[in-house]
Amino acid sequence: MTSNSPHPVRQEPTSADLDLYPDLAAVGSLAAALALAAAEQGLDLGAVLSNDSDPLRTAGVTSTAAGREPCWIFIGSESRQFNINGPCQGVQLLSGSTSDLGELARAAAGWRNGARLREIQDDAPFIEVSELAEAHERGPAESVTVQWRLLLENLRQEAHQLNLARQTLALAEIASAEPGLRQLYPFTSHWSLHFTTCTGFPYSWDVPFVDPLSDGRYRVCGPSRGTVIGEVDTAGHAIALVTDGLPADRGPAVAGTADELRNQQPG
Repeated sequence: MTSNSPHPVRQEPTSADLDLYPDLAAVGSLAAALALAAAEQGLDLGAVLSNDSDPLRTAGVTSTAAGREPCWIFIGSESRQFNINGPCQGVQLLSGSTSDLGELARAAAGWRNGARLREIQDDAPFIEVSELAEAHERGPAESVTVQWRLLLENLRQEAHQLNLARQTLALAEIASAEPGLRQLYPFTSHWSLHFTTCTGFPYSWDVPFVDPLSDGRYRVCGPSRGTVIGEVDTAGHAIALVTDGLPADRGPAVAGTADELRNQQPG
């Protein structure tokens, strides 16, 4: 559900790579090949970013749209594939793989120019558009609503097989009916149920969370990871402890990451 910003990772090119990507080898870098493919279609990608230590494998395109970080492209090593990732406010919105450099250029141009995800997909059908990504694109309230539904649906599927999943589902069902928690962005980690005040990763840690225990009980912790509030017998009691720990002025989750929220705080 979550994804951080990808960054170029140095890898040594191999001879097999050059066989798969003769167009890149001919111009010296993925960035140059991508810029050329864009120019041939009348598209402007601006100054395409390149990793000097690994120019054949990675390239990036900045965006003019607020909140969008550069999208990064990585090549495949076993087959000709260009993989693109586009993060925005801590959420990976753009993703997909194609062997067509021209199609890749159209996707990167759409990201750069602020096109909606479906518009980018129309120009470059390899782009994958998930329901949650579209919800994030519409705003934090929409992403919270969709995330709650998807989380509950996934837990209901897992609950048929795992006791811990059943316990986490019980927590989530009760929490989703609490207005103070329903407005926050939920996520699970090792069956723990968490609530964050921002919709992007890294998430915030300013709301208590619940660990289901193997004996059927629940441990409520937080806001910091090492602080134990108490251990209780029922999911309802655990969620009550979480809501008791909510700050009185806590509003709905906002777009962005915990780091961005801290930077916005005065002083």
